[in-house]
Amino acid sequence: MREISHLADFRDLIGVEVAVSDWFEIDQRRIDTFADATNDHQWIHLDAERCARESPYKTTIAHGFLTLSLLPAMLESALAMKDVKLGLNYGLNRVRFPAPVPVDSRLRARLTLRAMDDIEGGAQLGWSVVVEREGSDKPVCAADLLLRCFT
Repeated sequence: MREISHLADFRDLIGVEVAVSDWFEIDQRRIDTFADATNDHQWIHLDAERCARESPYKTTIAHGFLTLSLLPAMLESALAMKDVKLGLNYGLNRVRFPAPVPVDSRLRARLTLRAMDDIEGGAQLGWSVVVEREGSDKPVCAADLLLRCFT
C-alpha cells in the first residue's frame, strides 16, 4: 500500500502509476450475490452447465459492472491518503470491458493519476484505472475514475 501524507502531494504524481491494488477473487458466490443485488440474472453469469455448452468462454463470467463496482475497494487497498477526511466517487468519464472475467479469476487495478483539480475544501483526482486479470495480457476493464477528496 502506498501512503500519501498530504493531498497536495498528488500534484507531483500526475502522469505516474501511483499504486497497484491487492488481488480480488471473483468466485461464483460473488457473481451470484451481484446478480441478486442488481437483478441481472443473465445465464452467462449464473448457469455453468449452459455456459459449458453455449458460451464462447465455456464457463460463467462476471458482470462488467461487478468489476467496475470493485474500483473503490481496489483503490482503498492500494492507497492511503492521510489527510483526506472524506473521499467520494464523483463519476466516470470512460469505461470499457475489453476482456471477460471468467469465474475464479483474480483481479487487481493499476492506478495512474491523470489529473488533479482544486475544488472547495479539497481536490478532484482523475484516475486512469486498468484492471488486469491474473494470467492474462489483456485488461478486463479500463476506466477514467473521478474521486473527490476533502481535507
